Amino acid sequence: MSGYNALAEVYEWLISDAKLAPAEFAASFDDVLGLLPSNAHVLDCACGTGQLAVGLAGLGMHVVATDASEAMVRRTAELSEEFGASVRTVRADWQELPGHFDDDTFDVVFCVGNSLHHAEGTRGRVAALESMSRLLRRGGRLVLTSRTWELVRARGSRLDIKDRLVRRNGRNAVVVYRWDIAPNWEDEHHIEIAIAQVDTAGPVLARSELLSSWPYRYEQLEAELQRVGLQTELSTFTLEAENYMVVANKV
Repeated sequence: MSGYNALAEVYEWLISDAKLAPAEFAASFDDVLGLLPSNAHVLDCACGTGQLAVGLAGLGMHVVATDASEAMVRRTAELSEEFGASVRTVRADWQELPGHFDDDTFDVVFCVGNSLHHAEGTRGRVAALESMSRLLRRGGRLVLTSRTWELVRARGSRLDIKDRLVRRNGRNAVVVYRWDIAPNWEDEHHIEIAIAQVDTAGPVLARSELLSSWPYRYEQLEAELQRVGLQTELSTFTLEAENYMVVANKV
């Protein structure tokens, strides 16, 4: 996975208002963080623009942030500097993680922001989960968030245009998602994301990126977590919800 380079400079338009501030993003995981020591060693892989990593560092945790996108890693480093947060940044995709860190290094690994579907098929997804599991200490936790892909596929190929302008950095933007849903679950799907910044006194500035996606059923994810030595201890999955969180323990 190496996408999001074109969207990196405008990625904040894709982050919800509630998670834009680093402290608020970290606070959304308070139930998990309450189980950790204040000086926990944390890996935020697929870190995006760094809101979660910076928020966790602000709580006194030792944080490493990684992403397959060089542009995302750069933006995370910039956000860390802006907030005076101590975050180590590394450009690495999931399968490269064991080459950068020793096994049994982290108390918790975060893989959030609906990122896992970019791993290439079942083989790529299991390899990504295996890498994350290796880096966890015994009893450590993987925290993963995901779209409910059962709902996404049921809706079919479509164009989603957000029904409100999103304001960031003094500018408004329209966010558009184009879903290309393949016939079979195991096929490569595509999501095109476009962000068009609009200004009544100036030109429309647009950025877009076409991303590959390999969706999965929840039951499939559960089986794959077990396959790499992780046991689910918390799940918010329901077929009615757009997203869910899984917390899995390394047994």
